[in-house]
Amino acid sequence: MLSKRYSIRTRVVPTLFVLVGTLLIAALMVPALSAGARDSEGRKVLEFETMAPVSGPFVGTANPIRGLGGGGLPWVIASGSGELAANGALEVRVRGLVIDPASAAAQAAGLAGVNPLSQFAVFVNCLTTTAPQQGTSVLAGLFAATRTGNMDAEANITLPRPCVAPIVFVTSPPTPASPARWFVTTGVGG
Repeated sequence: MLSKRYSIRTRVVPTLFVLVGTLLIAALMVPALSAGARDSEGRKVLEFETMAPVSGPFVGTANPIRGLGGGGLPWVIASGSGELAANGALEVRVRGLVIDPASAAAQAAGLAGVNPLSQFAVFVNCLTTTAPQQGTSVLAGLFAATRTGNMDAEANITLPRPCVAPIVFVTSPPTPASPARWFVTTGVGG
């Protein structure tokens, strides 16, 4: 009888060690797997309910933000909102993004209070380890815009890693001959 007990113990103890070891490894893996799942589910990186239009010293290219020059005339916006998720899901909504009706230059050009473009571009800029000063800009796409300055944008982009201090810009569509110029960005207008 003694030999049977001894042989059962010799089989049970190693099995218990394997079982406990497997459970410990699984317990260590769960947090790592859930962190990846949270990124794919879209944790919010940035949510905003205001945007700042290009005006004052930001009009033109003299004072670019993250390498993007401002539009050539001042703009105004009625409302702007959006959200950026860690998985790159982006939503931006602007209403009443038009050239400032009080601008004498816009009045002289006949552009006061209107949006002369049929499309706006949307960019996300992140500071990165390779571009810690101006950041890296990612084009989310071109989106239809009305003459009254309304636009709804939804896109999925690949964010650089790391993505530090992200900024969302609504700009002119970039072309080979003319870089994008921003009209409104995340922030609070004056």
